[in-house]
Amino acid sequence: MADTMAGLHRTHYCGEVLNAGEKVTVGGYVDTVRNKGGIIFIVLRDRTGVVQLTFNETTDKAVFEKAALCHSEYVVMAKGEVRERESVNDKIATGKVEIFVDDLRILAKAQTPPFEIVDNTNTNEELRLKYRYLDLRRKKLQDNIIKRSKIAKVARDYFAENGFIEIETPMMIKSTPEGARDYLVPSRVHPGKFYALPQSPQIYKQLLMIAGFDRYIQLARCFRDEDLRADRQPEFTQIDLEMSFVDVEDIMKMAEGFVQREFKEVMGIDIPVPLPRLKYTDAMNRYGSDKPDTRFGMEIVDISDKVKSCGFGVFTSAIEAGGSARAITAKNAASVLTRKEIDKLTEYVRGIGAKGLAYVRWVDDAPSCSFAKFMGEGELEAILEAVGAEKGDVVLIVADKNSTVLSSLGALRLKVAKQLDIIPEGKYNFLWITEFPFFEWNEDTKHWDAMHHPFTMPMDECLQYLDSAPEKVFAKAYDLVLNGTELSSGSIRITDYELQQKMFEALGLTDEEIQAKFGFLVDAYKYGAAPHGGMGIGLDRLAMIMCGADSLRDVTAFPKVQNASELMSACPAEVDSESLDILGIKVTKKEEE
Repeated sequence: MADTMAGLHRTHYCGEVLNAGEKVTVGGYVDTVRNKGGIIFIVLRDRTGVVQLTFNETTDKAVFEKAALCHSEYVVMAKGEVRERESVNDKIATGKVEIFVDDLRILAKAQTPPFEIVDNTNTNEELRLKYRYLDLRRKKLQDNIIKRSKIAKVARDYFAENGFIEIETPMMIKSTPEGARDYLVPSRVHPGKFYALPQSPQIYKQLLMIAGFDRYIQLARCFRDEDLRADRQPEFTQIDLEMSFVDVEDIMKMAEGFVQREFKEVMGIDIPVPLPRLKYTDAMNRYGSDKPDTRFGMEIVDISDKVKSCGFGVFTSAIEAGGSARAITAKNAASVLTRKEIDKLTEYVRGIGAKGLAYVRWVDDAPSCSFAKFMGEGELEAILEAVGAEKGDVVLIVADKNSTVLSSLGALRLKVAKQLDIIPEGKYNFLWITEFPFFEWNEDTKHWDAMHHPFTMPMDECLQYLDSAPEKVFAKAYDLVLNGTELSSGSIRITDYELQQKMFEALGLTDEEIQAKFGFLVDAYKYGAAPHGGMGIGLDRLAMIMCGADSLRDVTAFPKVQNASELMSACPAEVDSESLDILGIKVTKKEEE
């Protein structure tokens, strides 16, 4: 039988034991045991740190014998006197003291864990996620989760101080897809009908504005059934806000105050405001991305004018078809980007849609060029001058339709920067991306979709193009980007009933579809809606960057993996036939391809 805590009450966390002469009681997990025969050292660990427990010839025999039974990950409580250590350990906060134990309780024994619980673990992630509760004992992950909690607290404090009201919106809602697939929840009392888990609180927070709650905030759980990657999970937390009687500037200023407060309180870093801004079109042309990482240069340069009349058909045909030829220059990269490495980069861009990759590699006095034989006198020199290339540099060029060129070079820019190790650590480059296109053309459906969502307000000067030229319509939309990661997306909302109806029609929605999907919101507009707008800030992504983590899994207590399953609990899982029958659901097994 395990010991009990009877008569013991924790007085200190392990990492807080600092003063010699105190009587303390601590509890935690056994980190290591060193039994030297006449003396035993146990390093005890909790979420605050570690402290050394000491047992020697002066220790009560029963307590000493119990200490000898301890192994790693045993749960124990210990009471004793804090004394100065003879050999100081400067690597830990409690390294100048130790606890001479006079009462030891083994509260729970532990089997040998499937992997060693250390920060610098080599254990594969799959095994660690299977035993996530053990993985979470590692200090690095515990620190991340604690920092995330602090980020959430600062958010609540900041917005409360600025007059926001925290309101919870429903978790079971009507399915109104916002770009990704909904997670559906079957209703028992309404057979054949389904709730959806919210992709965001978008509609409800707009209704709250109509209701007169002019400043709303919520740390909202959101769900999207989409393919995963390092900065995406099927369920995530969004710092969701909405404001009435505001325009773009008001919301951006509020958000800037928020990130300034977060970084100051959580990390002690001053973020200067106002934050820099870049129009969507400029961001795409310069960086090939609407969420550019501006911590390094290597901007895209349009060289179409320099090569439109050259003898290289790859360039000229792309330009004649309405596309372009554009380049990035990797400074001092010739020694790293060898011919072999450039071949790998060529395969990389082909894998993301480009037809190929042209290059200039300047090692010797004369640059080596993959298309040199097609160049006339002075044409190569004109390209090098246009892109600012010098000896030691590598120029990478893609020619195709503009969308392919920009997306390919945008991805290539990041890949090369990582390969060259030129992205500075400890630098936080915020950037507003503004004036997004309202519509984007869907090649699959052959019609215009809303780039953000159908409630986004077009810019005033663009209203005239709604019917005649959708490609000329830009939105009062804004994204907040940090180090190449989209933190937030927001917009001013349409509050005019007639304009909202017109926007739905421009998106190809019939009256029946509008009523079925958004009827209750459209009806609400008829009763008067104050001008409003807002945004949703990804708490998980913000925590990931502030913790210096590589993945959202490192700042999420119980994350999902690539296929949206949780390895620890083995969910999703099958349910019994009785449960399905009650819901009126029959499962059809898909044949394996």
